[in-house]
This record gives sequence, structure tokens and C-alpha cells, in this order.
Amino acid sequence: MTPEDIHPGETEREEEVDQGTDSDTTDGAPDTLPREVADEAERLTRLARDAIDENEATAYRERRADLLADHEYTSRIRGENTEATLVLHPTEWVVDGSVHPDRIEDIDRGIEVPLEGAGDAEDWDAVDEHNATVAEQVADEHGEVHGANARAFATFMSNHYARPVEEATERMREEFLADYFPRNAWPSEEQRAVVEASLELVTEAAAAE
Repeated sequence: MTPEDIHPGETEREEEVDQGTDSDTTDGAPDTLPREVADEAERLTRLARDAIDENEATAYRERRADLLADHEYTSRIRGENTEATLVLHPTEWVVDGSVHPDRIEDIDRGIEVPLEGAGDAEDWDAVDEHNATVAEQVADEHGEVHGANARAFATFMSNHYARPVEEATERMREEFLADYFPRNAWPSEEQRAVVEASLELVTEAAAAE
């Protein structure tokens, strides 16, 4: 995230801006948003964007705003459609709905999450069932180590993109390997050693499925 990515005075649509409220701090030190909170904000954003009912979409956005407010963060969407990016940053950067660069003391506290490539949240149950079935097929045919990796990838694709595992792009795979897998899967050394091979087995199992 760079200062050029934030435009003072930029007009945001109502559904794209969450103005968080201040929360109590213990030592006044600036904190970066915890990864699990950023992940949940991303999930709620995808659900809101895919919701057909506006009341449901509003509920997701309100939950996102409340979640971020607990950490003194807020959110906005930059771009449209395939260019859309979720931007999370401290509320202290915002004045009258616009981010002021002179308030940004540490650019690394800002988080950007590309939103392109998301599937239809209404089909999530079917996608999740399919992905879980593929993962179990990998476990049955290739053992528990590959199976554990396959389950982690299945969960990642279901929860982050609502897409079948076989539709994973190269960027999605890289995101899984570099970020989600080491942070969220709690992999053993055995799992780490074979994870890329596990993803190939997932692709093969999905084709057979």
C-alpha cells in the first residue's frame, strides 16, 4: 500500500465506507490489524457484494464495520468489478470521510485485499461440499499428509473465494502457499515439504470428480 493509493477527498458510495468508532487502548501504541480480523473483514465484504437482498448486504457491512471498529480500523472499496480492492486502514487517518496523507504515520498499517475472482456466495454450500469431497479423495488415495494439505486448500478456496478448488488461479495458489497455509493451517514439517505436490493431487482429484 502506498500513499498514492489513497486519494484525499475521494467520494465513496455508502456501502463502500465503514466509519469505525474509537475503542479503548492500553498504551497508545499503534497496532496493525490482526490477520484473522482482516480475513473476516474480507469474508464479510465478499458476502455483502454477492448478497441479492440489500438488507442482508447491509447487515454484512455493519458486522464488518463493528469488527473493524473494535480495532480502530475502517474500510473502503477502491475500484470496480475485477479491479476492486478492499482497503483497510486506521480510523485516525480519516477526516470527514477522506483519508489525509499527513495523518499516515506508518503506511504498513494499511492492508489491501484484491476482491477479483470471487465466486457466488449463494453457491457456497455446494462449493464447500465439492471442495471437501475432493480433499477427502486426496486423503483416501494419497495419505493423511496430502489429505491435510488438501483440506486446508479446500477451506481456503471455499471461504476466501467461494470457488471450486479446480478454478484456483496461479495468484490464488501463491496466496495460499505464501500466506494462508503457513498462518492458518498449522502445517507439520511433512506437510510443508509436500504442499505443492498436494495441490497437484487436488487438481487431479477434482478432474476425476
